[in-house]
Amino acid sequence: MRPVLVALLSALLTVASVAFADPPPSPTTPMPAPAQSPSTPAVTNPLDMVGQTSGSDLPDLGRPASTVLTKNDEFRLGAMVAHELRDQNALLEDPEVNEYINGIGQRLASQSEMGGEYFHYYVIKEMTINAFAVTAGYVFIYAGLILATENESQLAGVMAHETAHITQHHIARMLADQQKQSLTTAAAMIGAILLGALAGGGQATEGAIIAAQGMAVQHQINFTRDNEWEADRVGIGYLAAAGWDPYGMGSMFETMARQQGLASTYIPAMLIDHPMDMDRAAEQRSRAAQFPPRNGKDSMSYELIRERVRVLTATGDTDMALWYAQKIANGEDTLGNEYGRALALMSGNQAAVWESVGILQRLVQQHEQLTLLYTALGQAQAKAGHLTDALATFKHAETLFPRNVPVTVRYAETLMAAGRPAEAHTMLLDLFNIVPPTPDQIRLTALAASAAGDPGDAYFYMGEYQIANGDLQLAMQQIQLALASPGLSGIQRQRFLARLDEVREFLASTRKPRLTDNTDQGQGRGGGRPH
Repeated sequence: MRPVLVALLSALLTVASVAFADPPPSPTTPMPAPAQSPSTPAVTNPLDMVGQTSGSDLPDLGRPASTVLTKNDEFRLGAMVAHELRDQNALLEDPEVNEYINGIGQRLASQSEMGGEYFHYYVIKEMTINAFAVTAGYVFIYAGLILATENESQLAGVMAHETAHITQHHIARMLADQQKQSLTTAAAMIGAILLGALAGGGQATEGAIIAAQGMAVQHQINFTRDNEWEADRVGIGYLAAAGWDPYGMGSMFETMARQQGLASTYIPAMLIDHPMDMDRAAEQRSRAAQFPPRNGKDSMSYELIRERVRVLTATGDTDMALWYAQKIANGEDTLGNEYGRALALMSGNQAAVWESVGILQRLVQQHEQLTLLYTALGQAQAKAGHLTDALATFKHAETLFPRNVPVTVRYAETLMAAGRPAEAHTMLLDLFNIVPPTPDQIRLTALAASAAGDPGDAYFYMGEYQIANGDLQLAMQQIQLALASPGLSGIQRQRFLARLDEVREFLASTRKPRLTDNTDQGQGRGGGRPH
């Protein structure tokens, strides 16, 4: 994980010294979407988002925080952290996990006045029990935290807390409280905070913050602790309103306190930049009692996703198939453990893969409503070399769950493996006309187009992939290559030109002088450890 930390710190300092030295993107109006053809997915990308709420180049004077960190700045910071983590292969890029985690996040964020449309939730492939929020709807959950939860309400409780950090604009509010900070110093502070978040937090983080800030220690601690209490208070409202057990947040804090053990016993609570977990747990139990009793149950997908994360992040030191077999033999024959064992068997020899197929066929018959079982079965059949069976499984699943992202993505991957990339390309385009794709899924679309012999679309969607990752210069080059491809249809050429014009106009808009001068203003912290 060390390269990730170095890259993040370097990039954050670059934002202060370079990116923000010039005006960040501030288009006067949202960039219009390109003319859509039946084969063109409505790709969501940073260009569309950063200008979404800008009506002019005038600064937003509605609240002090917005004059310190603009919406464009917020998006650039959040997208940069996601981009750096992706570049370092630190994110768990899995369609099933991504859909589940973002489903929870959207459900929580939709309870806020911001709505859930522009929130992004990611899983980091690290066993730390932690989560943090940056800006512009970017929330990061560690795999270790997912595995530490005992039920879906606990997971949703932490995610609700991190969502509240964003809806309450804690980074911008901290900046407003530190108007005298320079951008470089503030970026160093963010780097220190993220370093601590990725490493699990603790006194080293606090020391780095103190060194970076050069300001009164107790003032910083108190300000941060107030943000944590507020995120708890606001987050539990989102949790209950979205239908989860409001006691889930407090019980997760208890779990984290047990994990801490003696690590924080000798650190005075008043000198920790977030409230002690047991204190938070008690406070949250009191708040939870004020909400009506919850009648619903956690989704069955929760235990499947938890075990999927466990298998996908396993280091190889443990025979996971044997580990699950022992748990099942000891009476823990839960749906999650059976699913986890089937996933683990898929990485074994041919006999193990066939055993996986048998387990998953039985589970599909018992739980026909769970898409996760269908995608796993199709993948197992494909790995066993039975592509015809796999394609039949995916076709049936798509009939049951039309335009489900994991089903469609896995179906497309199998079609490509079967030598039918044109069908995969068409299927992905149809899906992404309806559902905004992730960068990984945009890249799959480009690969399908290339394999199908459509270089124009292949270059174009690699351009969209670069836009989603925030590299607009490289995106422009890819779109220019798309325009130079032979055999373009009139619709393709018109679409590519329109997108190229958008990128050029947006890049030009970044050179406009800005009416707000943030030279002496910096950036503050996001969620830190759940927190």
